[in-house]
Amino acid sequence: MFYLLHGDDEFTGREQLKTLRQKDTFGYNLDTYNGAEVDLKKIILTINTLPFLSEQRLVVIDGLPKKKPPQGARRSSETAATPKGDTAADKGSKTKKSKKSSRGGPLTRAGFEKELAEYIATMQETTVLAVLVEEALEASNPLVKVAEQYGKVIYNTLPKGAALENWITKRTKNLSVSIAPQAKKLLADFIGNNLRLLANELDKLATYVGKGATINIDDVRQLSAQVQEARIFDLTDALAQRNCQQALNILHDLLSDGEPPLKLLSTITTQIRSLLLVKELAQKGMRAPQIASTLGIAPFIVDKSLRQVGKFSPAQLERAYRQLLATDAALKRSRLTPEMALDLLVVQFGS
Repeated sequence: MFYLLHGDDEFTGREQLKTLRQKDTFGYNLDTYNGAEVDLKKIILTINTLPFLSEQRLVVIDGLPKKKPPQGARRSSETAATPKGDTAADKGSKTKKSKKSSRGGPLTRAGFEKELAEYIATMQETTVLAVLVEEALEASNPLVKVAEQYGKVIYNTLPKGAALENWITKRTKNLSVSIAPQAKKLLADFIGNNLRLLANELDKLATYVGKGATINIDDVRQLSAQVQEARIFDLTDALAQRNCQQALNILHDLLSDGEPPLKLLSTITTQIRSLLLVKELAQKGMRAPQIASTLGIAPFIVDKSLRQVGKFSPAQLERAYRQLLATDAALKRSRLTPEMALDLLVVQFGS
């Protein structure tokens, strides 16, 4: 049996793999290889090995070799890497050596897929092979074709909109709890389709309310740190629109929910700093995934920040950041109560 799990929803793919691994039929016959690092011959050797004290062996290939860069980009990098003093003879000898080494080196992505697909067609029945690919493969891909003929293709894509809310409903049902529509919408709006983070939050909420209970909007606001942080984005939005009244209402809601003033101030400061950095990197032409990787912050925070930065000029963000630092210093000197300091901060920002 051959399972091909592919698509941009790697969380669901890994959960499906976990379910497959937990089957009793494999016993100790479980082998996992990184497709980008391990030679295909070694993987095939394991696939050919008969299971020990069990009916079947499970072999998992996690990922595939990386795709090579476009031909033009490769040539330009090779040209740049060639020292100016090299003679034509030196270049010729280097070319011959590189061809020789590539012939005996690891397979390319296309070669790996082709050889594996050819082998799967003759694979013995005692082996279950699962390949996990964290990207969508085209219908013409040899692994997709062989899976359609000799196994099963499982395509996992990240849910959006109504599909995401349905995912939350199904997840809570599996946890033996239910969730109120408003609570479900709050999680979907603020966390989005970061399914691993959503699953962690739902596990925590289900443990808190207990089996058979319902997760309501107050539970989410109280327990979910991610939602609390995202609600502060609403506060920042109101400040960006110079809507002092709305900003004060959100601020007092957060305080009444038990959010510590000093922690709230720290979170707002971190957000304004993130907006400054995101705006700077976006102006340099970076896209959201690059910004998230460069700053080391969650992709959904970058997405929300990118929607906000257009409402601020760099000077406004810098001024707001200085105000936050001044407020923090005033609190440490005990000149103001935390609640009053935050109120003044909102009013000053709005002016």
